[in-house]
Amino acid sequence: MKKLLIASLVMSLTACAATENNTDVEVTTIAPDSVTLGGMTNEQASTKLLEALVSKNYLATKAGPNGVAVNFDNSQFILQPSINPDGIDRILMSRFYAIHPKYVGSKEILIMIGTLNQKLNFAKFVVREQGAVIQVQGSATFVDTISMEEIRRFILWTDEGLRQVGKSLPEGSEDVIKPIPVMQQLKSI
Repeated sequence: MKKLLIASLVMSLTACAATENNTDVEVTTIAPDSVTLGGMTNEQASTKLLEALVSKNYLATKAGPNGVAVNFDNSQFILQPSINPDGIDRILMSRFYAIHPKYVGSKEILIMIGTLNQKLNFAKFVVREQGAVIQVQGSATFVDTISMEEIRRFILWTDEGLRQVGKSLPEGSEDVIKPIPVMQQLKSI
C-alpha cells in the first residue's frame, strides 16, 4: 500500500513538472465604461462609438460615414454622433418604418404622426420619402464623454416607448407600418 501511495505521489509530481510553464501575458481588451467623443469630427466619433459598442458585445456596424447601425432587442437603430466643439454634443438615434404603398401620403398617416408628436415627448416622428417612410428620432445629449450605460438606457427607453406606441395602434397596423431593417444580414461565423 505504501509503494502504491509513493508511486501515485511520484506520478503526480511528474505530471506537474511536465506541464507547460508559459510566462506569456495574455492581453485582453476591457470594454469601456464610457466613450469620449469630444474634439472629434462626426465621422471619427462614429468610428469610436462603433468600436465601443462592439467591445460591449452589441451587434453593430458602420452605417454611412457618420452613422452606426445597432441591433438592440430585435430592433435596429441608427446612431449618429453630432459633435459640437463649443457646446453640447449629442447622439441622434433614428428608427425607420415603411408605410404600405396603399397608405403612402394618406391623411390618416399624417394625422397619426401629428397626434404622436403632440402626445409623446420621448421622440419626434417625421414622414419622409414622399410619405413612404416614418423616421422616429431621439437624441441623447452629453459633453465630450458619455457612459455606455447611458447609451444602453437611452436605446432601451426609446425601444420601450416605440413598443408602447405599437401596442396603442389599432389592430392591423402592423400590416400598414413595418420596421425597416438598417443592418445587412450578418452571416454566422
